Amino acid sequence: MDLIVLDFETYYDQDFSLSKITTEEYVRDDKFEVIGLAIKVNNNQTEWASGTHEQIKEWLNTFNWADAMVVCHNTMFDGAILAWRFGVKPRVWADTLCMGRALHGIEVGGSLKAMAERYKVGVKGEEVVAAKGMRRADFSDEKLSQYGDYCINDVEITYKLFHLMAKGFPKQEFRIIDLTLRMFIEPVLDLNLPLLEHHLHDIRERKEQLLSDASVTKDVLMSNLKFAELLKLFGVEPPMKISLTTGKEALALAKSDEAFKALAEHEDIRVQTLVAARLGTKSTLEETRTQRFIDIAKRGLLPVPIRYYAAHTGRFGGDDKINLQNLPSRGANANKLKQSIIAPTGYKIIDADSAQIEARVLAWLAGQADLVQGFANKEDVYKKMASAIYGVAEDQINKDQRFVGKTTILGAGYGMGALKFQAQLKTFGFDIELAEARRIIEIYRRTNDDIVQLWQDAQTSLIRMVNGEGMNLGMPSGVLTIKPKMAGIWLPSGLMMRYDGLEFEQGEKGIEFSYVTRRGRTRIYGGKIIENVCQAVARCIIAEQMLRIAKRYKVVLTVHDAIACVVRDEEVNDATQFVEECMRWTPDWAQGLPLNCESGSGDNYGAC
Repeated sequence: MDLIVLDFETYYDQDFSLSKITTEEYVRDDKFEVIGLAIKVNNNQTEWASGTHEQIKEWLNTFNWADAMVVCHNTMFDGAILAWRFGVKPRVWADTLCMGRALHGIEVGGSLKAMAERYKVGVKGEEVVAAKGMRRADFSDEKLSQYGDYCINDVEITYKLFHLMAKGFPKQEFRIIDLTLRMFIEPVLDLNLPLLEHHLHDIRERKEQLLSDASVTKDVLMSNLKFAELLKLFGVEPPMKISLTTGKEALALAKSDEAFKALAEHEDIRVQTLVAARLGTKSTLEETRTQRFIDIAKRGLLPVPIRYYAAHTGRFGGDDKINLQNLPSRGANANKLKQSIIAPTGYKIIDADSAQIEARVLAWLAGQADLVQGFANKEDVYKKMASAIYGVAEDQINKDQRFVGKTTILGAGYGMGALKFQAQLKTFGFDIELAEARRIIEIYRRTNDDIVQLWQDAQTSLIRMVNGEGMNLGMPSGVLTIKPKMAGIWLPSGLMMRYDGLEFEQGEKGIEFSYVTRRGRTRIYGGKIIENVCQAVARCIIAEQMLRIAKRYKVVLTVHDAIACVVRDEEVNDATQFVEECMRWTPDWAQGLPLNCESGSGDNYGAC
């Protein structure tokens, strides 16, 4: 298989650039123009070409793409140009930007300039700055040649980066990069334009009606107390913070308060509307996203932007300003955006969601045998927890008690304290006294002593990392390892979850650990380590399951612990069985971990 490294140089100006609009919009826009591109095949000399669209296409057709791996730095962009503008689809897509995130974490600069400096493989030029606002016809022969040299240099840097980073890079992760890139570069899902336009009209009408019905005046919007009461009317507990002035608890409703800004993405459109009004913005998140979907629908199919290794734990994330990872799932009209995502004619979407995967991974890593066995036997572990909490038989547990049991199993596994547990239940409409919250947390910890021990082991791992010592973490020895002189945890994927700059200091409650992120130093402790590794292990499993499904069906989306694919109408039953088998399959390194899933299918994503 040939290795083809390439880089496109394209027209951009003050308003038409990737800093102002999405990749999808930029590449599909009528203003788009290729100035030129450079290509390096294997270790041959890099070539630069510039010409009309037809001339570039003719040149591209001379390469053997069907048996080639294409490497770029930000392949979502260059790959979209290749596929959408020139119809080129290689055998494999690869990306040094993706590889850099996986190897060095999301906290470091991933630009080609930053990566070149990190690996000392050359210096990225700045000729692109002078090309702002220039069409291909505006370049003199000399300037075009200089621009070509700049592009060739970028390709040479990318080529060197790839070879250096590819040493030891897990082969399976190459396949995962390829799969996630294909979701965007080779789209198959469509959008229901009439449904989206009708939904946008309804959103705007409801927004105006809500503000009118609630008598939301400027006085109400600007008053902390009045606005807090308004949030409560819609079932939202106002966010709180510790005042730096008084040292006491206060409402966190300032424009700079992260907890308040997070309400702009609340699943209830009414809450979004109130927050948008207080922030002084014109559109809610739902409104903005619906308009973005409409614009995409008018341009073509839906490219699904999934960011590989978007989180510290390696989990996937949203990208290109249409975060499909957080589409609302509840509320009267929340499903409209999902319903607007439709399968190609003659196909169905199958969406399979891994059931309680983090709770299962936690029990398995801790060696909490009774909980693992409960999952394996398909018992209602939420009822079992509720039975322990309330001291009644499982068959006597009511709906509310089971919900508390569920919240305990899913929330208390990472060392959550009573105060936070009380607040979490309150957000779901369950008010309990702090003493009751303490009692429930104590029961959880007493009945899951192996999980508590795992937190303590993780705390020990922080000491080992600081001291440069190695150890295994968790009961299945070798699944999670800490190597000497490395501040990080090696995952089953073959990649390391990093804790760069890990340090400790004496705090009020004892030794406190922290590591470096883009936000500054971030506190880390045993329970948080376990939350990180459970999410990371779940990601490893989901990624391997996704690859198994992709051997037979086109995977089009992954959201948290769910995988969606498209299948022919006549294959739905057999495909559903196969997908569920894949979602219940455990990798060799995870033997003894009981997995389960739920699935659905339909003509649109919302019907699954």
